[in-house]
Amino acid sequence: MLRRFWVLPVLVTLALLVALCHAGCGYEAIFNFGDSNSDTGGFWWAFPEAPPPNGMTYFKRPVGRASDGRLIIDFLAERIGIPFVSPYLKSIGSDFRHGANFATLASTVLLPQTSLFVSGLSPFALPIQLNQMKHFKIQVDKLYPNGSSNLPPPDVFGKSLYTFYIGQNDFTSDLAKSGVEVVKERLPQVISQITGTIKELHGLGGRTFFVQNLAPIGCYPAFLVELPHGDKDIDEFGCMIPYNNAVVEYNNMLHDALSQTRQELSDANIIYVDSHKALLELFQRPTSHGLKHGTVACCGNGGGKYNFNPKVFCGNTKFIDGQNLTASACDDPENYVSWDGIHITEAASNIVVDSILSSGFTDPPFEISCS
Repeated sequence: MLRRFWVLPVLVTLALLVALCHAGCGYEAIFNFGDSNSDTGGFWWAFPEAPPPNGMTYFKRPVGRASDGRLIIDFLAERIGIPFVSPYLKSIGSDFRHGANFATLASTVLLPQTSLFVSGLSPFALPIQLNQMKHFKIQVDKLYPNGSSNLPPPDVFGKSLYTFYIGQNDFTSDLAKSGVEVVKERLPQVISQITGTIKELHGLGGRTFFVQNLAPIGCYPAFLVELPHGDKDIDEFGCMIPYNNAVVEYNNMLHDALSQTRQELSDANIIYVDSHKALLELFQRPTSHGLKHGTVACCGNGGGKYNFNPKVFCGNTKFIDGQNLTASACDDPENYVSWDGIHITEAASNIVVDSILSSGFTDPPFEISCS
């Protein structure tokens, strides 16, 4: 008889734990703000689809991600036990019950001063993504009580993880032309826009903010080809010292600004995520993490040290100087850090997520656990 009374509470507890896992281990949704590093198809619902071989590893077809497979945001969704997050711009077949992804390829934190067709920058900058989020919340509050089946309940906004992976295009879009010092002058504005966005999202009910810093762009094949530098600017790992140093300065400013914002929003959990540290380790020591190639692109054209041709992007063919040039993929993307010279592979994304969810990569400490 006593055994029965003991078993029942245990079964109830186990059921609650399982339910928690299915609900996302404490987070019921992800709302993401970003650029191509976390775009799960938004840009391609507004503009032409990314061509093959994008998506070749996991999805076996292009799905709007600038990679061979899953991105960091996809692995985060898997870790908290929710489906991949639907792009906000996806008009057919979307499922927003577990959040929305406002990121688009080529997005910036600051509003671009010219059109996409002039600058190459997305019109969906962070202020626009924030407005989309506000509109999304209004529609949830309005439509969910009427039985909309692909929307989350209105209380989801306080139970969600708000992720940011944006700022790289603010840093790099004008870098070759203007130089590091000019670009650094507007970085405080970039950081101010990010912290201001966090405060507005807090006003909408958001409480947990997961903010990734900038990657070591001085190690990316595309920038090693396109940005001016000399032999003395290259470190022992083949990365450009001045550009990586500038990124570190930005990341330090971002860390300080988030610390200040954390003091202002005492009931919020604002997490600084050092993905830079994880990626730098991969580029410098790929073989230590089961990879083989650091500063060379898997999908590209030209071969050589970097396999990147700025005239022909991954999956494209162009007629140049009397010949057809194709940027094709390697046979083993699982051995590369860089997918196309600008974005990382699925294998690298998975390792980065393993790192940032372990100790020493977030401030304050943050982990996702469902045990």
